[in-house]
Amino acid sequence: MRCLLSAYLLPLILHACTGADWCYQTQVSCDSHCKGPEKWREVNADCGKDRQSPINIVTKQTKLDERLTPFRFTGYQTVFDGTLKNNGHSVQVSIPVPATISGGNLAEPYKAVQFHLHWGISSGPGSEHTIDGEQYPMELHIVHMKQKYIRIEDALKDPSGVAVLGFFYEVSSTTNRKYDLFAHALRSVQNTNGNTTLRKISLNQLILPEVNMTNYYRYDGSLTTPGCTEAVVWTVFEKPIPLDSEQLQAFSSLKFRDGKPMVGTFRPVQPRNGRVVYRSSGGTLLVSVFLLMASISTAFTITRLN
Repeated sequence: MRCLLSAYLLPLILHACTGADWCYQTQVSCDSHCKGPEKWREVNADCGKDRQSPINIVTKQTKLDERLTPFRFTGYQTVFDGTLKNNGHSVQVSIPVPATISGGNLAEPYKAVQFHLHWGISSGPGSEHTIDGEQYPMELHIVHMKQKYIRIEDALKDPSGVAVLGFFYEVSSTTNRKYDLFAHALRSVQNTNGNTTLRKISLNQLILPEVNMTNYYRYDGSLTTPGCTEAVVWTVFEKPIPLDSEQLQAFSSLKFRDGKPMVGTFRPVQPRNGRVVYRSSGGTLLVSVFLLMASISTAFTITRLN
């Protein structure tokens, strides 16, 4: 009987000692057995591939792509009740209504599946992507998959099966009232597997009117957690969403699966490995409109003077 017990317990003990579970760097300590970001490739080999996310976007090295036109959003304005869950690594909300994106040089429509966030400590650095080395306090990911797929697992087998929209947050001196219900709901999901209903929310409510939806960056990358599958078309928007320090602090009050404070929930930036990061023509269009208006104004003034 003792031998049988040993045979049963040994694999469990080895699992605990080798630390097959992944975690963020803030969870790594002398008494922890999880594998931090530098060892994620030991959890899943894909995490060591060449097209990983997130990355640092160097704006001077981006390439203008006229095909990156404004997106077409369908169902983003629809109000819904979603399930907010602490999954042990972040908070995630499933999207129960039909919502799609198209345009923006996407090959076909993608439907929204869920959104989740990554953050630091209170209002400290916490975004996954960085812009010219600047790390924002938090980052929102709205995850979509090609409309033809039913399961996200199937979409991840397609090199461009998933499209993620990334949005930064910045510290504001004023409260963003559109996030009041969200911040309040976080109190009900402090622990892993805690869930609650996030009522009367829409995807537009999360991002508009703060974000300029025509200015964004595009590159091919991966999921930012294991298995790090390289099947993601990334769109990272330039203009951040404002939240006050108290709203940002609400996310830091959550707890990881191991009971530690859920802070620093971001993967460090990964090598670009020669990938080109494209930028939309939104900024160029705005400048062109400004110059056109300035020219018209100047011409009108000259005409009046004459």
